[in-house]
Amino acid sequence: MALISSTTIITSISLFHLTLAYFFLFRPKTIEDQALVFVLGESMDIPAVRGFDVPSPALALLAVILAFSGISDLVSLSMPEEFSSLYYWGTQAPLRFFLSMLLVAYSYAFGPSSPLFSSSSSSSSTRRPTHSYKASGSGADHLHNRLLFSFMFVEMMAWFWTWITLREERSAIVEKMRKQHEREAHSH
Repeated sequence: MALISSTTIITSISLFHLTLAYFFLFRPKTIEDQALVFVLGESMDIPAVRGFDVPSPALALLAVILAFSGISDLVSLSMPEEFSSLYYWGTQAPLRFFLSMLLVAYSYAFGPSSPLFSSSSSSSSTRRPTHSYKASGSGADHLHNRLLFSFMFVEMMAWFWTWITLREERSAIVEKMRKQHEREAHSH
């Protein structure tokens, strides 16, 4: 049995989303100045994000989306445990983990500080350049920053933890359902 239940983890993630929504709406600079964002960004050599000094329409939209996500996840926890744990969160957790992992990989591997676009040394005296980074001019260029990387990294870890916990809880829920079904069968 897991030390912390999947319901507690999902509640924490939902409250994290609601908290981020508040800060994106009213004080976005607070998020950019977080130590975790700085440490992860510096360790991975990912550029800092610009435009978080004051609230903006894009940040307000992000806040609304995060608030909707947090509230809908909290409401979904009120579903019956058998349905919620086995079916809804049993599919949501791995999907959210996978999507978060893709965004973490994309924001790191295809940005200006990517090891794919740096030059490598084949020997001590010669350096042969590999492909150089060229911005595409699209909105996808703005996904290569330490704030997105940090957020998606935390999401990835949280949803992986949720997924593993749900798998551990699955057998107990199935056993509980089986016993309930047997009781109902004997009572009729």
